[in-house]
Amino acid sequence: MSRTIMLIHGAWLNAASWEAWKARYEAKGFTVVAPDWPYDDRPPAELRASPDPRLAKVGQVAIFDHYDRIIRAMPQEPILIGHSLGGVIVQHLLDRGLGVAGVAIDPAPTPGVPLGPHAIASALPVFSDVFSGSKSKVMTRKFFGERFAQTAPRDQVDALYDRYIVPTPGKVYWDGVTGASGHITWDNPRRAPLLLIGGELDLIADASMTRGIYNKQKQAPSRTDLKIFEGRSHWTCMDAGWETVADYALDWAVENQRAPVG
Repeated sequence: MSRTIMLIHGAWLNAASWEAWKARYEAKGFTVVAPDWPYDDRPPAELRASPDPRLAKVGQVAIFDHYDRIIRAMPQEPILIGHSLGGVIVQHLLDRGLGVAGVAIDPAPTPGVPLGPHAIASALPVFSDVFSGSKSKVMTRKFFGERFAQTAPRDQVDALYDRYIVPTPGKVYWDGVTGASGHITWDNPRRAPLLLIGGELDLIADASMTRGIYNKQKQAPSRTDLKIFEGRSHWTCMDAGWETVADYALDWAVENQRAPVG
């Protein structure tokens, strides 16, 4: 049984967003790694003030390959847990035969699954800039407070933004809608077990979209489950009660993981 976990962040965040989950899982005796995306490996305030110009050119496939290399160099195959675009990354890595189990939390738009209305509305700030595919973008405080973390305490929104939000390459958005990220083989016999977690109040990745991904992924012969948490938003990994989501994800993955290869 694998006792190693890889946590994979999504757009607008870096590995700092996993600090509480990493500590919780390590306290349970797991080895936990939370790699940043390429050029995202500095404190959020530094990244906002001076993003690496190379970040703007990073697309989804480059990120998939980045995590692929890290996993293949690890001494033990990990459980993969990803949030938002990290949930899409998890699905692509599983499709490559990597990981002993995967959990995709509030997964971002995934090839072959129709976009939900909230996902469309939330992508407009990026797509309304026709040149965003070659830029690093930073979400506004207004967008963060009203759509990304609308369930966070109002008196904490600015502090949370300052602590966690980072620039993200607009290219990852365009890759998702143009198909540049590649397809997923839904009935892949090599794919490890997968849990999809959605949030009832998610205004970034609609719960209906998570259900749509589940309906595609359940074509695979390995176990595929769906859990929609009531009253939870896209900020679910850091909102009050995040421990419930973290424990549910880990317990499921430990119970359903396949045997490591090799």
